[in-house]
Amino acid sequence: MPAARAQWRCFRLRGSFSVANPSRRPVWADHLVLLVGYVLLDWASYIHPLYGLNITPWSPAPALGIFFLARHGARAAPTLWLAILVADVGVRQLPASLPATAVLAAVLMLGYWGIAELLQRRVGGVVFADRRGMSAWVAIIALGTLLNSALFVSLLSLVGLIPAGGWREAALRYWVGDGVGLLVAMPALWMLLDAGGRAQLATAIRSRTALGYLAAIPPCLGVAFGLGAEAEFKYFYLLFLPLAWAAATQGLAGAMLAAAVLQIGVILGVEWLGYSAISVLEVQVLAAALALFGFFLGVLVDEKARLSQELRQTLRLAAAGEMAGALAHELNQPLTALTAYGAACEALLADGDQARLREVVGRMVAESARAAEVLRRLRDFFRTGATQLAPVGLDDLLAPVLAAFRDKAAKAGVDFTVDSGALPVGLLLADRLQLEVVLRNLLANAFEAVESRPAGERRVGLRVAVEAESVCLSVEDSGPGLSEAQVARLFEAFQSSKSRGLGLGLVISRAIVENHGGRLWAEAGPGGVFRLQLPLEGEANEA
Repeated sequence: MPAARAQWRCFRLRGSFSVANPSRRPVWADHLVLLVGYVLLDWASYIHPLYGLNITPWSPAPALGIFFLARHGARAAPTLWLAILVADVGVRQLPASLPATAVLAAVLMLGYWGIAELLQRRVGGVVFADRRGMSAWVAIIALGTLLNSALFVSLLSLVGLIPAGGWREAALRYWVGDGVGLLVAMPALWMLLDAGGRAQLATAIRSRTALGYLAAIPPCLGVAFGLGAEAEFKYFYLLFLPLAWAAATQGLAGAMLAAAVLQIGVILGVEWLGYSAISVLEVQVLAAALALFGFFLGVLVDEKARLSQELRQTLRLAAAGEMAGALAHELNQPLTALTAYGAACEALLADGDQARLREVVGRMVAESARAAEVLRRLRDFFRTGATQLAPVGLDDLLAPVLAAFRDKAAKAGVDFTVDSGALPVGLLLADRLQLEVVLRNLLANAFEAVESRPAGERRVGLRVAVEAESVCLSVEDSGPGLSEAQVARLFEAFQSSKSRGLGLGLVISRAIVENHGGRLWAEAGPGGVFRLQLPLEGEANEA
């Protein structure tokens, strides 16, 4: 989902998309866009006016006003007031005196300004980016337009423009017109007028997926308004198909694009078929539900993409912590050698033995290169999770790990036994540093499992057995053991019995083992049992 991942570059901590103000475009240009754009949108949406007033079933112009109020704040208020006034006088020809029309325009402007302020404070912008932001966004638009409609229609009633008993119908239609206009048009306008929105729109449109769902919209509209015209919108549900396609593949950006195209198609369809005002109102309610469905699905897809990326990063950072023990061992040897060689160099300098000094310096360089290689591998793992496979003897893999845990067993009073028998002759093709992480993790878990046992009953064992062309390492302990339910969820992320654990150690260990072509599993029983199976290379079968 490249578009979904790109969208999250614009994600803000407050869970919304910001409204950028491009510095290269003068402010007066924005005011001109607001004035001209508002009037043109008002003219395009002036359909089925109730009582000949500016009460229509579709009103996208306020979305443009709220967008610029969010961008410029109080500086955009006079321009928006003028745009509403020009539209009411020139387009809608509101049958009221100019002073009354100016007052009504001011009331609408203040209402839209209030919605813009709430969106900025509660959502962080005019467009949401997560479920919480979407809930707040929908609630603010729904309640804001409801209050605005009730107040505006009440003023129209006071000046005698609404007949007696018509207040309820007028308020409902005005609310639906403004509400649907904002819900559908605001995301589309954001994608056209904001730099971040245009970038996402360009990314979405360039993909083949967008060509597919955009091409599917006209035939779906044809069926919905053709065959469904005489069946009370029986086939309207077909419009959900391209919207779901867009949201599922491109996230919220795709849902916004598809919803805008569908809204335009719906308006053209109802005008082409000559629907009555009541039918248009019903269709608009369906269109609002359609858009909200697409937005919600798009938000879920984007959140999944973001959480997946965050989980991968978390796993990588957790793996770094698990690798710390192995890294300390790897660096300890060359650093200790460098210290010894440095002391030898001081002595050789005093003796003047140039040949021996040159030899010791060469060894220092080699140990430095070894330490640098370890650090380079760790850096590569952080960046890409890369694994470098090389032939490793099983005894070379086990020796440093067993030495560390034998010391730990002596201090903790744990009976630590190793049953290795005759180690196989064959080699493992492995990243020794990563496999050491797995063994250290399994043994550390076993040692922690027996901590609560009384002295004399703390037992941890490591058994090595050759099986066909593989070797199986079993780590067993005398702890409380695991139930079938625990085994079933043991290798799921963030499932930990430790108060300070992240529940990622076994997840990382299994991922490392499977990356080496092996298996890692646990067995239910009275004591803890973990088995690690790895393929052998070369002469493994000769052991």
